[in-house]
Amino acid sequence: MSCRQSELLDAYFDHELDLVHSLEIERHLEECRDCHAAFERRQSVRRVVEGGSLYFKAPASLESRLRARLSELGGVRRTQQSAGRLSLGAESSSATARASLGSVWARWVVSLAAATAVAFAAYFVMRVETRPYPSPEQLLAEDVVASHIRSLMPNHLTDVASTDQHTVKPWFDGRLDFSPPVVDLASDGFPLVGGRLDYLAGRPVAALVYGRRKHLINVFVWPSTESARESSGPRSVATIQGYNVLHWTKPGLTWWAVSDVNSKNLDEFARLLQEH
Repeated sequence: MSCRQSELLDAYFDHELDLVHSLEIERHLEECRDCHAAFERRQSVRRVVEGGSLYFKAPASLESRLRARLSELGGVRRTQQSAGRLSLGAESSSATARASLGSVWARWVVSLAAATAVAFAAYFVMRVETRPYPSPEQLLAEDVVASHIRSLMPNHLTDVASTDQHTVKPWFDGRLDFSPPVVDLASDGFPLVGGRLDYLAGRPVAALVYGRRKHLINVFVWPSTESARESSGPRSVATIQGYNVLHWTKPGLTWWAVSDVNSKNLDEFARLLQEH
């Protein structure tokens, strides 16, 4: 396979990818027959390995034979040790000295190993504690991008497809506990495409879809928290996997926009929305 996504196929198969990459791979598997076939082969191998047909179960008599043989070997070893103690009586003092030296050396090696292990553990803990954790806003931005990517899959973009704001806005009535503002910005180069229900920040939200030439823009709207009732201008939150993410607030509502259009166009679009 020559697909770039094929390099991530094993990581996706082992559930090692983040949500954004996983959604990209799932979308790619729907479109690329070669990668889809490779993924199916991996699943077939996993089913065979987990099925148990390749495993050999030892007979119950094997354990009893092993125990009997080990008992015999133990008896032989005890006999040899007794004979050895009789023949080595003359060398007992030098053996004791060597054993004492060996004991000191062993304790020194154990102490050095323990100190090394403690040093590595301390270094690891310091690295973990000083590693920056993503803020709640960054985590939400990742969810926004994941929802945008998911919407680009076939039949996921809109629940109501219309360029008429008077069709899209009433569609949300009774489906949400608020009324999202819907405006058509076609005259400014950002035509309305439609809308759908989505889920972000632990609640259902309105997703408004706009176009920009061959690009799509997802706008997510839901009621503000008590601490975010004031208006704030659009600001860039992150760029994740090539998608620009903006966030702003208006009285009573919080807004997020995401798209692969350049940051200048997305900022212009967000300011137009905020002005309406």
